[in-house]
Amino acid sequence: MAQILSRLKPFNRLQVILQHLKMSKHTDSTAEVLLEKKGGAGIITLNRPKVLNALSFSMIQQIYPQIKTWEQDPETFLIIIKGTGGKAFCAGGDIRAIADAGKVGDRLAQDFFREEYILNNATGTCKKPYVALIDGITMGGGVGLSVHGHFRVATEKTLFAMPETSIGLFPDVGGGYFLPRLSGKLGYYLGLTGFRLRGRDVLKAGIATHFVESEKLPALEKDLIALKSPSMENIADLLNSYQVKSKVDQEKEFVLAEHMEKINSLFSANSMEEIVQKLKQDGSPFAIKQLEAINKMSPTSLKMTLRQLREGASMSLQDVFTMEYRLSQACMRGHDFYEGVRAVLIDKDQSPRWKPAALEEVSDEFVDNCFKPLGSNDLKL
Repeated sequence: MAQILSRLKPFNRLQVILQHLKMSKHTDSTAEVLLEKKGGAGIITLNRPKVLNALSFSMIQQIYPQIKTWEQDPETFLIIIKGTGGKAFCAGGDIRAIADAGKVGDRLAQDFFREEYILNNATGTCKKPYVALIDGITMGGGVGLSVHGHFRVATEKTLFAMPETSIGLFPDVGGGYFLPRLSGKLGYYLGLTGFRLRGRDVLKAGIATHFVESEKLPALEKDLIALKSPSMENIADLLNSYQVKSKVDQEKEFVLAEHMEKINSLFSANSMEEIVQKLKQDGSPFAIKQLEAINKMSPTSLKMTLRQLREGASMSLQDVFTMEYRLSQACMRGHDFYEGVRAVLIDKDQSPRWKPAALEEVSDEFVDNCFKPLGSNDLKL
C-alpha cells in the first residue's frame, strides 16, 4: 500500500502543477479565479460573476500561493486584482458555505477564516506593488482582498460596505486595522452601521487611493502591464494621470461631510449603550436613522465590533488578524451568525431573532471570552 501511495504522490503533484497551468490560461472561463502573467504584471481575476465574485475557500487556496510566487519572481513587477461581470469586484466571502460547515462542526468554519486572513495579510505585506481595481460591489471579503494593498482604484460603480453586524459577524478581514485609522470616527460608524459608500466617496473616505472612470479601466490595465520594471512611484504617477482625467462627480461633496462632526462625537463613546444614549439625546433626523440601523444589528456583534475597533486602533495588522480569528471562532460557537445567515441569505425574511436580543443582555464577561486566546488553535502569521 505504502509503495502505491509513494508512487501516487508525484502524480498528485503533477496534477497540482497541471491545474495551475490550466489556471494561467484565460481560456478556462469556468475557473473560479484566473491567474495569469501579462508583461510584467501578475493578474488575478475573480471569476464567479453569477454570485458577484464571492470568495470561496478554493479561490483563497489558489490566490495565496500565486501571490507568494509572484512576490519572489524577478520578472513580475506588480500584481493586479480585479473581478469579472461588470457588477462586482467581490461581494464578500462565501458566508453560506461557512454557516453550513459551522452548524455541523466541519473544519471549514476554522480553515476558511484562517486561510482568508493569511491571504489578507499577504496583500498587506506584499513586496510587489499591489493594485486592486475595485469596480462595482466591494464588501466584506472583497474589502479584505483590496484595502490592505498599496493601490485601490475605485470607479463610479464602486459600492463599499462592511455589513457584517447585520448577519451576526463583525467587520473582519482586517477591519480592526483599517477602520479605526480612517478620519475621526468614520470607521467606527461604517463598521457598526454597515453604511454604504459609493463611487468617489470611497476615495474621499480614504478606503480607495485613486478614482478612475470604469470605462477607462481596460486602458489603465494595459498601461500598467506595459510599464517596464516600474517602481511604486511610476505606478502612482500612472494612476494619478488617469485620476486627473476622471471628471465624474468631481464637484460633489463627500456624502457624510455634513454629518462628520456628529459622527465624531456620537461614535466616540466607550460603550454601545452610551452610543445609543447619545444618538437618542441628539434626536436629529441623522441620529434617528442611525438608531434604526443599529437596532437591526446583532447586539452581540455590535459589542464585539466596538471593542475590536478600539483595540485594533493601536495594534499591528498581524495582531489584528490574530484577534479577529479569535472573534471569528467565537461567532462560529455562538447563535447570531447562523440566525443572521438564515434571515438574510436563506429565508430572506430580514427578521433575525438575535439572542440576546438587547445590548444590556450582552455581558462584558461574554465579550471578554470572545477575545480569549485559542492556545494551539490561534492564528499564527
